[in-house]
Amino acid sequence: MSGSITTDAARRRVVELERDHALALLAKAPFGRVVYTRDALPAIRPVNHIVDGGSVILRTRLASDFSAAVHNLPVMVVAYQADDIDVVSRTGWSVVVTGTARPVTDRDRINRYQDLLRPWVGLAMDDVIEIEPTLVNGIQLVDTESIGSSQEGSEVPGEDRELDRH
Repeated sequence: MSGSITTDAARRRVVELERDHALALLAKAPFGRVVYTRDALPAIRPVNHIVDGGSVILRTRLASDFSAAVHNLPVMVVAYQADDIDVVSRTGWSVVVTGTARPVTDRDRINRYQDLLRPWVGLAMDDVIEIEPTLVNGIQLVDTESIGSSQEGSEVPGEDRELDRH
């Protein structure tokens, strides 16, 4: 069994994604994880999102720890991560956005985002947060035997480059 795992791993490679490609893949993901600081410790929460004009938009509860931190700090640095990795083929992608989070205060934008971001739990999601990316990092795990064939999520153009993981 370990021989087949090694053989399978040898067929895969890691490709570093350009910013636009990474954001386009992130826009396709239905949800991700926001990483923020709570009581000087890292905290992670799953949330749904959209990508709009290069920013990541989240809808959350005003009473949540994350929302309180964003509203109470002059600058809140966060990370946002989403992925789509097939557990069988072990191929897919992962994107991490790092930047500043701030509440959206423009009423028209709030209404628009509330229409686009439907709650996925039975709680009032009465706050909209925007993450302005400073860093966008993404990788794609590809199977070298299917390079010539069309891969899901690979149709976004970009100057991606292979990472040497030796």
